[in-house]
Amino acid sequence: MTVRVSVKICGLRTVDMAEQVAVLPVDYVGFVFAPSKRQVTPHQAGEMIRSMKSAAGAKAPVAVGVFVNPTVEELEAVLREAALDVVQLHGEESAEFCRAVKHAFPETRVFKVFAVKAGEARAGEESQGTSRLEPYRYAVDGMLLDTHDPVYGGGSGKTFAWDTIPPYLAWCREAGIPLLVAGGLQPDNVRDLLDAYAPDGVDVSSGVETEGVKDIEKIKKFVERVQTIV
Repeated sequence: MTVRVSVKICGLRTVDMAEQVAVLPVDYVGFVFAPSKRQVTPHQAGEMIRSMKSAAGAKAPVAVGVFVNPTVEELEAVLREAALDVVQLHGEESAEFCRAVKHAFPETRVFKVFAVKAGEARAGEESQGTSRLEPYRYAVDGMLLDTHDPVYGGGSGKTFAWDTIPPYLAWCREAGIPLLVAGGLQPDNVRDLLDAYAPDGVDVSSGVETEGVKDIEKIKKFVERVQTIV
């Protein structure tokens, strides 16, 4: 049986690349508003989102905004210029804050990122990992695991210990929300992840870049590798 796996391409910065990605079988496109070499302005993101919709119409990828510890006011300012479908929270945002965002922007979904630190409990040792998830039940619409980065929290381009995934995936399945996995993914290793742990989706940024710039051929190769998962 073929299992549909969602693909998220994060860190787009140009209208041309947004248009090229929009016509591929990509489910989510991420725009980074947090401090990063891939950071864009709300105006730039708004242009790219409009270009994706123009290129792909109703099949355009879901537009995701990546934030680290924003205020509701900051989110409101971005949403005025960029028609985001999802707000992805990548910092230490509380469950209460996630609920406040959902209340303030009822037409926008909320994804919460959890960074996996080196030495975190492996599969079967759930207390150190998933105990922090329970407050977020009904507060978020999706979850993403990424490798912990001491500076930015995530986006390190490095993998984490994938055998920490099963308890998170079990929790998300029980809660009825998707689990996406990020952190060091690239065309050459994404199949290993999906064959072994079968998350609902995968998120890639630096793994489809050449010298820090998105590479459409690497993106196509990544998508093709995901599509071969059965």
